[in-house]
This record gives sequence, C-alpha cells and structure tokens, in this order.
Amino acid sequence: MKLLIRILLTALLVLIIAHFMPGVVVDSFTTSIIVAVVLSLLNIFIKPILILLTLPVTLITFGLFLLVINAVIILLCTNIVGGFHVDTFFTALFFSIILSISQSIIFKVTGGDK
Repeated sequence: MKLLIRILLTALLVLIIAHFMPGVVVDSFTTSIIVAVVLSLLNIFIKPILILLTLPVTLITFGLFLLVINAVIILLCTNIVGGFHVDTFFTALFFSIILSISQSIIFKVTGGDK
C-alpha cells in the first residue's frame, strides 16, 4: 500500500512539475503514473550500475556527478515512455533536482520515509 501511495504521489509531482517547467511534456495522468513506475524501476536496476561504473568521477566531484546520473535516468525514461518528453540534458537535470527535492518534502510530510 505504501508503494502505491509513493508512486501516485510521484506521478502527481511529475505532472505538476511538467505543467510549470518549460521543456517537459507529460500527456496525461496515466502517462505520469507510467513515468513514476519506470523511474522507480530505473532507479532500482540501472542507477546502481551507473554509480558503480562512474565511482571514480563521483568521488572526485564529491558526489555531484550523481546529479548527472539522475539526469541520465530522466532521459532514459523519456526514451522508454511515450507521451513523456524532456527537451535537453539541462532540462532533465533541473527536472530531476526539483523532483528529488519535492519528493523529499512530500514523503517527509506524509510520513512515507518511515
């Protein structure tokens, strides 16, 4: 049940951010739910591999390269999900930063991190 609520909250955040951020397009709420599921799957399976492969660069940049990895995950999601489009790498970078911060705030308020 908690996973379903997290996915729905993430889908709502994706839809809200896409509404206010130029360069990000989400066709419908159903598409945003699919984006939330795909993002969670990419974060579970692909992100650890990317972190492991780029560990030296991540250590040299004191972890800031993780922001680049998050943007790459967003761009991968753009290629997988039809109806979700992010224009540029920097748009994906800003989108991932805003999404991460808003998820942290929402999950902390709703008690989703417990």
